[in-house]
Amino acid sequence: MAAKLKNVTFSLPVDLVEKYKAYAQNNYIPSVNAGVREALEEYAAKIEKEKLKIEMMQAAQDPLFMQDLAESMRAFESSDLEVMGRETE
Repeated sequence: MAAKLKNVTFSLPVDLVEKYKAYAQNNYIPSVNAGVREALEEYAAKIEKEKLKIEMMQAAQDPLFMQDLAESMRAFESSDLEVMGRETE
């Protein structure tokens, strides 16, 4: 199923728009719209990755979260060892 689309208006530097037009004209990108969409998707992925990193750093400072994590790791230790081809002690 195709994603819903919404037309939006942005103000961009002229030189950047001209670059994207040249990229499209020389078939480096399918269209200016496609190039801008891909750039925005990559930027959003970068932000999501940074957001996750910050959330993980905050979680690492939470004693209850770390205790729960340690308990979960202990609970699955024998399964993990089995998957790695080792026997539990």
